[in-house]
Amino acid sequence: MPTPNIQDKEGRPGSSAPIPRPPPQAPSEKQIQQAFCGHLVDRALLQGPNHRLTELRLLFSVVTDFLRGFRGLHFVGPCITVFGSARFKEDHPHYQLARKVGAAITRIGFTVMTGGGPGIMEAANRGAKDVGGRSVGCNIELPFEQSHNPYLDRWVTMKYFFVRKVLLMKYSYGFVIMPGGFGTLDEMFEALTLIQTKKVRNFPMVVMGSQFWGELRALIDSMVTNGTISPEDLDLICWTDSVEEAINHLQEKAVKQFGLTCEIPPQSNSWLGEKGL
Repeated sequence: MPTPNIQDKEGRPGSSAPIPRPPPQAPSEKQIQQAFCGHLVDRALLQGPNHRLTELRLLFSVVTDFLRGFRGLHFVGPCITVFGSARFKEDHPHYQLARKVGAAITRIGFTVMTGGGPGIMEAANRGAKDVGGRSVGCNIELPFEQSHNPYLDRWVTMKYFFVRKVLLMKYSYGFVIMPGGFGTLDEMFEALTLIQTKKVRNFPMVVMGSQFWGELRALIDSMVTNGTISPEDLDLICWTDSVEEAINHLQEKAVKQFGLTCEIPPQSNSWLGEKGL
């Protein structure tokens, strides 16, 4: 009896099975994507071992990205970072709630920081500007969705996602998680992991949108039931739909815990090319 041809079963050349092909792509869309991905350094960094000189060049590219962020955000003052989807429009209730949150954060003296894009990020930055507050963004190079919004006093645009996440954490004294997608979940759970493992001090995490996040909350409760996290880990999160309750939590766990006071921010040095906010 002949041995079955494994290649035939996998649909490779010589097989009667059809070879799956990706759906057709519009020429204009393909051209835009190729032009963008041609200089997307993340792919070169993450694709595995490169030539030694290439690795050195990528290393300097990462350092340059960090340096750009440090110089751009050094004088923004204590921030509260608001995370959320870029896809909600101005008339959506989540956008309107985020705008109120941005204004309320400003009233207690914080700079509002976001990812700098549209949707929830724009709403929070817009709320800060509504009441004359400081508004900054830490953007990311993407082929879609992520142009910076018009409500920013200062913004930086990063090449690497992990650099951007470090900057959003570095300058923040608290986090507000609004409804969002994979990116929001990534930022939320990385922050919770850093807090839980004591890599950063235990500062406040507010999650807003109880209906949207209901299944996530049930999942986190099941982690406690199954022993994969400790019951006290739930104390890291304040679940609420109330702007007032969120602000009280930030006041108690950020302003009081860190002893924040209203002071004159450090002065920029024009000789070093620095710019105050």
